[in-house]
Amino acid sequence: MSKGRLEAFSDGVLAIVITIMVLELSAPEEPTLDALLLLMPTFLSYILSFVFIGIYWNNHHHLLQAVEVVDGRILWANLHLLLWLSLIPFVTAWMGRTEFAAWPVALYGINLLLAAIAYFILVRALLARHGHDSVLATAVNNDFKGKISVVIYVAAIPLAFVSTWLAGGLYVLVAIIWLIPDRRIENLLA
Repeated sequence: MSKGRLEAFSDGVLAIVITIMVLELSAPEEPTLDALLLLMPTFLSYILSFVFIGIYWNNHHHLLQAVEVVDGRILWANLHLLLWLSLIPFVTAWMGRTEFAAWPVALYGINLLLAAIAYFILVRALLARHGHDSVLATAVNNDFKGKISVVIYVAAIPLAFVSTWLAGGLYVLVAIIWLIPDRRIENLLA
């Protein structure tokens, strides 16, 4: 099976996820700056989630550049990733509406952790299909960012019950780590 349908479906799901998130944003009832400031937690959670969806979309795109074919295991692994990414609008809305209360912030981290694990599983399924001597294997052999992200999420989740702002800061740290472009696949394919 070619990878085209997998890419198109994934792109569509991520576009819908972003659309759902933006539809959760509602303009204030009053035409005042104070009314707008009351929406700041919702807006900040939206921005963070938009960045994470963008990071996953970007990395998914780069990952699939090195893929030649997909099989059933890869399709299911990809759906598993999309499951966790599709829940981001829910945890984003809950976190914003509760002004970053402990449980929503912790659940946000759990969702990010499960998405990271699902991405790892997708990469492993791709490696199993393409071999450990493939271009893909060479490009993803040292996944420091993926490993450190999981460690940070595992630390941030219980920290949400101590300080939601520190936990949120760790989520932002992971986003910053991933905003630095990973050129391994592009360099190997060039």
